[in-house]
Amino acid sequence: MKVYRFLTGPDDNAFCHRVTMNLNKGWELHGAPTLTFNSVTGQVICGQAIVKDVPGKDYDPEMKLGEQ
Repeated sequence: MKVYRFLTGPDDNAFCHRVTMNLNKGWELHGAPTLTFNSVTGQVICGQAIVKDVPGKDYDPEMKLGEQ
């Protein structure tokens, strides 16, 4: 099974650490990151898709994808 997640958050050190943590857990980047600007808060928001192959498991919509 291939699992997909889309991480989002403010463009800060914590977001980079979240992406790095997931890469070290076996996830891979999927496509380029995205950026948008929240004019209300004045923050740049990042998004990054990640994917992971999980052999021996079948997809279940109740599963917590971050735990795979």
